[in-house]
Amino acid sequence: MHTFARWARQSGLALMLTLATAGTAAAVQPSIPTGPTGASSPDVALTVTEQDVAASNAKISQAFGALAQMWTEDFNALGASFTVPSLARYRGAVRTSCGVMPANNALYCPTRNAIYFDEVFVARQAKNAARELGTDGDMVAVGIIAHEVGHAVAAQLGEDSRVPYENEATADCLSGVFAQYAGKKGQLEKGDLEEAFFGMAAAGDPTPQPTGNPRYDARVIRMVSLMGHGTREQRMSNFKAGYDGGAGACLESFR
Repeated sequence: MHTFARWARQSGLALMLTLATAGTAAAVQPSIPTGPTGASSPDVALTVTEQDVAASNAKISQAFGALAQMWTEDFNALGASFTVPSLARYRGAVRTSCGVMPANNALYCPTRNAIYFDEVFVARQAKNAARELGTDGDMVAVGIIAHEVGHAVAAQLGEDSRVPYENEATADCLSGVFAQYAGKKGQLEKGDLEEAFFGMAAAGDPTPQPTGNPRYDARVIRMVSLMGHGTREQRMSNFKAGYDGGAGACLESFR
């Protein structure tokens, strides 16, 4: 995420979502689709080995080099310079200049121009996609990092929005741009696009449950629409816009 203030606002959103869904005994979590159109509960107990983490990190490292090259070239075409963010792996939670980065997450920290990601969490998302789709699942991990790089791209071009959802939509769109680039370079494997859409759908915002208080429910729904990452449908649509239309479909600077 492109500012600490924005990260803090989303933490507030998470709290409101928790309160809005507190009527059920189980903790509410975003659904994990069984495929591009299905859904099931996330398997947080899915075993992730050190080999899984190492494989995920290796794929991320490889893709990150391509991401850096693509955006450097695109910035150069604008007469600008892209400062490639650093990658910082962590487990559990970590304190940074942007605050405490929580477990099971990936975030862009602008004060360090760094992308922090919980390596076990990212590997688990890839493994879950592999299990559900019958592929290697690696594009889910790559998509998470491409999304965070998208925040860096927008921030460096000065195209941040005051509306958090708009920033997330842009980052999803820019993630799709990288998939388009990889496809043109012949770097997409069979199943990669399915994995990318699976990842977007899996990370869609959970639907707030009614509390019986219409005014409060309306407030929560409005907050979700402005401060969240988007529904599964929105996230897949935003990714597809970048994949189909390139960077110009995501940011004014490239039009």
